[in-house]
Amino acid sequence: MKKIILFTTILLLFINTQAQLKTVEYIDNGQKLNGLVTSNTGKKLPGVLILPAWKGIDEEAKTAALELHKQGYIAFIADIYGEGNIPVDNSAASKIAGYYKKDYAAYQKRITLALEELKKAGADVNKLAVIGYCFGGTGALEAARANLPIQGVISIHGGLGKDSTRANEPINTKILIENPAEDRAVTPEIMNRLVKEMNEGKADWQIITYAYSKHTFTNPASADYNEVMAKRAWAHTLLFLKEILKN
Repeated sequence: MKKIILFTTILLLFINTQAQLKTVEYIDNGQKLNGLVTSNTGKKLPGVLILPAWKGIDEEAKTAALELHKQGYIAFIADIYGEGNIPVDNSAASKIAGYYKKDYAAYQKRITLALEELKKAGADVNKLAVIGYCFGGTGALEAARANLPIQGVISIHGGLGKDSTRANEPINTKILIENPAEDRAVTPEIMNRLVKEMNEGKADWQIITYAYSKHTFTNPASADYNEVMAKRAWAHTLLFLKEILKN
């Protein structure tokens, strides 16, 4: 009986998710991209672009989109890799994510195209933000570095490093970084360089560090999941979005 109830619950959740997130097809140089948008399109609401983790659009990104919908935002989940390029394992994800980390201009272009789709969905062009998880958190910082026409970015357990040969430029976008204290990929050196970059860019920035948290601490599907800290991080996300998009 319990199995039947659990299956029914999962099925209803799946149906509900599918009903509220609509696929949006768009193109980059012949590559088909398949993003997802919430059902509240065309209402000139504040818009949030979600950049998914390194395996592409996942349940964490979808859940975030639906929660943002409830909060009165139009949310669009970007497809960075394109149709047919979904990584099957960590090795494949590392390879394709690494490509876009190295060719940051290509990453910034895919983010820009997704942002245009968010605008087409009816989001207020003067009230836009980008949030990203993991590889997407790196993308959120790239959106800030590119000075895209947005009010702010949130990097959630993102990769914070930048090629040392790249110059530090002015940054006009407000930045929130949600960083797990035990993320081994974020060394003190990387963090120091990032702070230096933001200060030299005269950015409006803040970093929140979450204790006893490993890399993917916000993802319920991950062994790193820290429920208490994940809830705090989401509360901080909503507070920041409210400040930059609703005040």
